[in-house]
Amino acid sequence: MSNDQLLTTIDDLGRATLTLNRPEVHNAFDDVLIAAMTTALKKLAADPQVRLVCLAAVGKSFSAGADLGWMRRMADYSPAENLADSVALAELMQTLNNLPKPTLALVQGAAFGGGVGLVATCDMVLATPQASFCLSEVKLGLIPAVISPYVVAAIGPRAARRYFISAERFDAERALQLGLIHEIVPAEELAQEADRLTRLLLKNGPQAMAAAKQLVADVSNHPLDAELVAETAKRIATTRASDEGREGLSAFLEKRIPEWVKS
Repeated sequence: MSNDQLLTTIDDLGRATLTLNRPEVHNAFDDVLIAAMTTALKKLAADPQVRLVCLAAVGKSFSAGADLGWMRRMADYSPAENLADSVALAELMQTLNNLPKPTLALVQGAAFGGGVGLVATCDMVLATPQASFCLSEVKLGLIPAVISPYVVAAIGPRAARRYFISAERFDAERALQLGLIHEIVPAEELAQEADRLTRLLLKNGPQAMAAAKQLVADVSNHPLDAELVAETAKRIATTRASDEGREGLSAFLEKRIPEWVKS
């Protein structure tokens, strides 16, 4: 599957790769690309053959965030039209963040504004030493509202206050310290490291990984009280009794490969 702005491939391992393909505008997104990404992600989420999703980009930049031409058009929109566009972007971020499959971002260059939001919504992020990041919205008299829940979750409120307000650019080393990315990988080794992580993820139970993602979301937003303790006990009991849980335990005890692992 592909269109001019977004390329979608699925390999024999069940790894889907969404590639931003607007290098002439540094992979900035507009309403067309936002709709295409949201639709593609929902299709991949529903495809049982897809085990994980990689997000990549063509060219020197990962994503410059919102396309300036699109933003100029939005300036003339009615309040209702402006809200509809913002809701569409929010849906994209939420769809990627809540995807019930592992997500891996490969950041080869600059990620600005909404591009940082895309990075923050992915489960794992590899970046090259050339990658750079900037929450640049206030330079335009705007705020990073739609992406804020995901960026704050990734780097914490204290760092978010600094970078939301300062709009200063920071490098991959700083992004690693903040927790926005997980590894810095030389550009020539990025594909190899992505393959290593892919094969690692394919050894894990697909339903268990989806449940683990949801567990993190639910636990991080809930006080540690009796209700949470009871809920976590219920969830492990449920997964133990599931077909996948039984298969995983049986495979371990029998010293064989689980059925979900492809040869």
